[in-house]
Amino acid sequence: MTTKTDQPTDRTKAEEAARTGDDVDHMLVRIQRENFSVDAEIERVKRRSKRIGGIATFLGTARDRSKGRDVSSLTFEHYEGMAQKKLREIRERALKDFDVLEVLVLHRYGDIDIGENIVLIVVGAEHRAEAFRACKWCIDELKQITPIWKREQTPDGDVWVEEHP
Repeated sequence: MTTKTDQPTDRTKAEEAARTGDDVDHMLVRIQRENFSVDAEIERVKRRSKRIGGIATFLGTARDRSKGRDVSSLTFEHYEGMAQKKLREIRERALKDFDVLEVLVLHRYGDIDIGENIVLIVVGAEHRAEAFRACKWCIDELKQITPIWKREQTPDGDVWVEEHP
């Protein structure tokens, strides 16, 4: 848990939820247009608990090739409100179902150039094994249930990507 100045405390997730009436810090679940700093987001998770001993991350970036086609850029669209709700659900389930201390889920929308960041999952736990398991589950679940759609710009025109590998 963090205070308004992001100073660490020893409160548990349950104590913080009881104090605030909501265990989802809006900075830990975001959909945003602008790029983000992976280092700053990892620090945000580290500050949540002094018990974090391992952090697992997944960073998705825009690549220049897909299914044998050149890709010049990507555009992501999302269902406003519902996408955020699904990301909050993913975070809450990971905190409940895995032995982890904190989860951050961040996805961009809009036009994204090749090489830029798209999605970030950061999971903090006392030990690495649960952090890795929860991180993999989060990105797999995000791909399955979150209403975010990707369009690739190729030399042959725009292509909507339907599958979620």
